[in-house]
Amino acid sequence: MKHQGKVALVTGAAQGIGMACATRLLAEGAQVALLDRDGDRLHALAARLGAGTLAISADLTGLGTASATEIVARVTERFGRLDILVNNAGVLRLQSFLDFDPDDFSLMMDVNVRAPLVLSQAAARAMIAGAAGGAIVNLTSVTAELAAPLIAGYAASKGALRQLTRVMALELIGQGIRVNAVGPGTIGTEMAANAVLGDSAQRHTVLSRTPIGRLGKTDEIAKAVSFLASDDASYIVGQTVYVDGGRLILNYVVPVAEGDA
Repeated sequence: MKHQGKVALVTGAAQGIGMACATRLLAEGAQVALLDRDGDRLHALAARLGAGTLAISADLTGLGTASATEIVARVTERFGRLDILVNNAGVLRLQSFLDFDPDDFSLMMDVNVRAPLVLSQAAARAMIAGAAGGAIVNLTSVTAELAAPLIAGYAASKGALRQLTRVMALELIGQGIRVNAVGPGTIGTEMAANAVLGDSAQRHTVLSRTPIGRLGKTDEIAKAVSFLASDDASYIVGQTVYVDGGRLILNYVVPVAEGDA
């Protein structure tokens, strides 16, 4: 198993992509700390996954250095080390640009960019102290590259996280810590259902821009995260792997049969 003996911390782990990442890493031999603000879902997941997990209920809004250090300390106190950090937690608010609430912009930058930065600092310090290196994987999005209406704050935050990934990678690789990112396309999650898959017309539009012709699955993202966190990716540094069904390479709209929508 590629993560045997490793310890991972996954944020936003109670559902969707985060849950898939936590489940995949655990199945591949890691012990996994699950962090989420939804305590009920979090503890139910930890109970289902069983031994080798640690549930940490925390809201990443306004996360400071002391709180991030405490989170990492809980992981290392329980498992003795930290090898992998998956910065998955994120928030999305849809609003037209002219009506965009600056407070919502601040919230998305806070959770989607500041929290990964502060947690990565704390995790990297622990990895350096352990003298075994490590891996950090950030979850960005195709919206770091592609523009669309209504997502000014989300797209800006994911673009910022993409660039932060590169800077972190340059600064930490000398300490044996590899930093990369996974950029999902439209994945069949609760967030996507609420944001862009609200009705058949929206679903049809999304699929018409996805050459593979279907939504992504959470485990397809988890597999890419697991790969980047593993020794199999030992020469990959500062990259964003887009798991998007071909979305970024598309320069036209593909036909979608009504029955597929």
